[in-house]
Amino acid sequence: MSKILLSTAYLPPIEYFATILACDGFELENHEHYIKQSYRNRCKIMTSNGILDLSIPVNKVNGNHTLIKDIRISYLSNWQSNHWRAIESAYNKSPFFLYYRDDLEKFYTSSYEFLLDYNTELLVFLLKKTGLSTSIHFTDEFKPILNLSTDFRYSIAPKLIQEKIIFPHYYQVFEEKHGFIPNLSMIDLLFNEGPESKFYLENLKRIS
Repeated sequence: MSKILLSTAYLPPIEYFATILACDGFELENHEHYIKQSYRNRCKIMTSNGILDLSIPVNKVNGNHTLIKDIRISYLSNWQSNHWRAIESAYNKSPFFLYYRDDLEKFYTSSYEFLLDYNTELLVFLLKKTGLSTSIHFTDEFKPILNLSTDFRYSIAPKLIQEKIIFPHYYQVFEEKHGFIPNLSMIDLLFNEGPESKFYLENLKRIS
């Protein structure tokens, strides 16, 4: 796959990383208008009660016309503590949680002004821990949709079911209660599969 376009995302889903692995390089959209109810500020994890959406509260300085690079994180609520408690509760019994815990927890004790910066630092962390060696580049201007085969800014979304990737089973902490749930946040795969996460991504089956 040639170079692709991606949106920024908070603890992105597995398909996001599978797409990165399959491409020759990628750019993060820096100039789109913020889109609510997207992976740009939310992720999905598996808890004892089922799937939980974690959402970062944001400030849109120019309303719905605010560019993604200008979206600020709101700290009026104690969302960092709430997110970390949810992550810890969900994964503290997973095989590799203790291995990655300290490095990830730092993101929930430090403040970031902009959502894009926060997401990017988390993405760098996840790419490194997954063993994906790739550089992150940003668009210089908004790029119109020209090629759906290389533009994933809007096709990787919480409400869209991924039908072009078959996600093999891997161990999940609460699968006996809820069954196997595919394509959760990458941290679900990382905490459960650890160093084997890259191997899992390499073996995802794509349907043409």
